[in-house]
Amino acid sequence: MRPLRPFNFNTSAELFPAAIRKKKRAGFTYRRFGTAAEAVQFAMEQLPTDSLNGAYLQVEEARFDQNGIRSLYESEAFPLPRRPKPAAAAETDADAA
Repeated sequence: MRPLRPFNFNTSAELFPAAIRKKKRAGFTYRRFGTAAEAVQFAMEQLPTDSLNGAYLQVEEARFDQNGIRSLYESEAFPLPRRPKPAAAAETDADAA
């Protein structure tokens, strides 16, 4: 097994909506981003969850589905500030501890 290359968040990226066109709108159209970090941040912070379902991110030859995009966003290497958790979710997390 060969080691995986580190992901380069500075590479340009393309975000594609779900291929299913039966819905009137996928919530967004194809978008190109200057960096993969901006694309991941847009997908996770601005798209409704149902719009992200079936969408994919392409960075060079690699494709990332909804789970892959989420993994990139949650990665320690993600270079941009993340949106803070909503207060209600943060309180629920604190109550569980």
